[in-house]
Amino acid sequence: MTRREPARALLVDLDGVLRRWDPAVTAAVEQRYGVAPGTVLETLFEWPRLVAATTGQISDAEWHEQTARALADRLGGDAVTARSLIEEWQAYRGAIDEQALAFVREVRAAGRPVALTTNATDRLGADLAALGVAEEFDAVVNSFELGIRKPAREFYLAASAAVGVPPKECLVVDDEDRVIRGARVAGLPAYRWSGPADLPYLRAALDLGGPSRDGLGQP
Repeated sequence: MTRREPARALLVDLDGVLRRWDPAVTAAVEQRYGVAPGTVLETLFEWPRLVAATTGQISDAEWHEQTARALADRLGGDAVTARSLIEEWQAYRGAIDEQALAFVREVRAAGRPVALTTNATDRLGADLAALGVAEEFDAVVNSFELGIRKPAREFYLAASAAVGVPPKECLVVDDEDRVIRGARVAGLPAYRWSGPADLPYLRAALDLGGPSRDGLGQP
């Protein structure tokens, strides 16, 4: 496989890379309300509403209100329980992976810009502030503001422009295979995140020291 030059910028995902979600939290909420396991996320992530909420068609508040109504239908019309359940779940904002955050700081300290690239809603800014990471990036690229979700080519062209580095020199790190494939089609090197064990490899890809850079995938 062709050996690549080091990347000059990092485009890093939020959920699944920098932020972790504890499934036990959602399970506990569902248990308290007597709802079948998996019901909350299954209802929240119904595709049409999810796309609308993450491309600027509806607000985060509207997304959760619509989800509460859909959940009420599944609960036999119990709107009060559905709304309370969604509100309680929404209060949970996940937790930052400290090793991944340390890597972001290391990349920036080495002079490589870092953009947070995420399919999110208009709540993203509040979440980043609550998690204490609002100032940790050189740019934040949110699908809600662009009106385009990953893995669209236009999303990654906008992200590379946000850090002022050509796409082929921006390293995408994400936990979803389809996003990795989309980034490569758009001409960006990309690596699928599986956990902090990947960090030595990614340090090498950004010329921060570590094992071989081969294997980032061809556009």
